[in-house]
Amino acid sequence: MSPAEIVLNGSLLAAVPLALLAGLISFLSPCVLPLVPGYLGYVSGMAGTTASADAAGKPARNRIVTGTLLFVAGFTLVFVSFGSIFGSLGHLFYGRSGQIIQQVLGVLIIVLGLVLIGQFGWLQRTIKLNWRPRAGLVGAPLLGIAFALGWTPCIGPTLAAVLSLATQTGSGPRGSLLALAYSLGLGLPFVAIAAGFGWAARSMQFVRRNIRAFNLIGGGLLIVLGALMATGLWNLIIVKLQEAVVGNYIPSL
Repeated sequence: MSPAEIVLNGSLLAAVPLALLAGLISFLSPCVLPLVPGYLGYVSGMAGTTASADAAGKPARNRIVTGTLLFVAGFTLVFVSFGSIFGSLGHLFYGRSGQIIQQVLGVLIIVLGLVLIGQFGWLQRTIKLNWRPRAGLVGAPLLGIAFALGWTPCIGPTLAAVLSLATQTGSGPRGSLLALAYSLGLGLPFVAIAAGFGWAARSMQFVRRNIRAFNLIGGGLLIVLGALMATGLWNLIIVKLQEAVVGNYIPSL
């Protein structure tokens, strides 16, 4: 697949920003946000400290940032693998029953949106891995992998929506790209806080005070996305985006 095919693909133009936003919503979830300081301390081997730029000297801050980047790389590897698998499955099955599969995925995303706003409590149970790698830089990517595998039920609504979009692309590389966008949305706030950006810490405090509102917004976005897919309007959006991009970048003869 050429870079031009990827850039001009309407489904990616519509889905990549949504995947990035889904990752951010996952970061803001109640089961991730409160644990951020502990994760940052663990991956840097400085458990019990904070990632504040004011509290940590330059060497300590550099170690925290390095550990956080390795941690993000660990869960990114897992999620990109998921995206590739689901995109490849879409290539196998989507061509035969594409419309039915899209409708089923749309209904699934609607249900996941309802879960995110607090409905279907039995679907909100979390399964966590008890295994923890050694603290510090060596164990940071392994902790990222454990986080991706063990926290998947908790961040499941948004991750499942992204994997549904990956399935619809019908391509392993495109599915991987969506999963990478999701990982960036989830991982960049970790890095910003680890780097000691004051605005990141202040934003996290604001989110904690208004976390219910963010969950409602995130759930609402998933419900809208699911409705678009279930009704077929998502395809119309994709076609319009693709026509707009092709019209702007390919001159008429």
